[in-house]
Amino acid sequence: MHNRTMNNRPTGRRGRSTTAGLGVVLTALALAGCATADAADDDGGSAARAAQGVTLSDAWVKAADSGMSAAFGGLTNSGAQDVTVVSATTEASSMLELHETVENETGELVMREIDGGFVIPAGDTLTLEPGGSHIMLMDLTDPLEAGDEVTFTLTFSDDSTYEFTAPVKDYSGANENYVGGDTGADAGDMDMGSGTDTDDAGHTGTDG
Repeated sequence: MHNRTMNNRPTGRRGRSTTAGLGVVLTALALAGCATADAADDDGGSAARAAQGVTLSDAWVKAADSGMSAAFGGLTNSGAQDVTVVSATTEASSMLELHETVENETGELVMREIDGGFVIPAGDTLTLEPGGSHIMLMDLTDPLEAGDEVTFTLTFSDDSTYEFTAPVKDYSGANENYVGGDTGADAGDMDMGSGTDTDDAGHTGTDG
């Protein structure tokens, strides 16, 4: 009887030790799983951060029969970090560019594609307006008539997107020179032939 009792004691200790070790392993695995899930959540939040913090107010699009047009409005960034719009798309045009308007060496207003896209400062508004920064529709797929609506999708540097719909309005003005090279679009469709022509967005285009 005594020997059997002595032999049973180590067996009981081994059982308790094995159970405790298994508990430690399961706890570690659970913690690792939580950390992975948290990291995934963080990545998802980061990917959506720019779009979630941006709103557009007073959006509108210049009416045009063909060629080029432009979209305007106020992009407000309510986030704590600057965000950058790198591109825009719409079914109303086969080619869009993000443009800024600057003065050249002669003091003439010149519009050109902005390098790196639109930066919207944290807690501030970037105004897209005639004679300033704007979204340029380079090759309209159909006429844009006053009263129509155009839907755009903006893409940010973190690959998040923001969609908005803007009404089409009649407008004349904002004559700037367009400084560009080979845009990849048909120059005739854009009303930009040799010399200087006025496009349907109110910009004056020159052969680049």
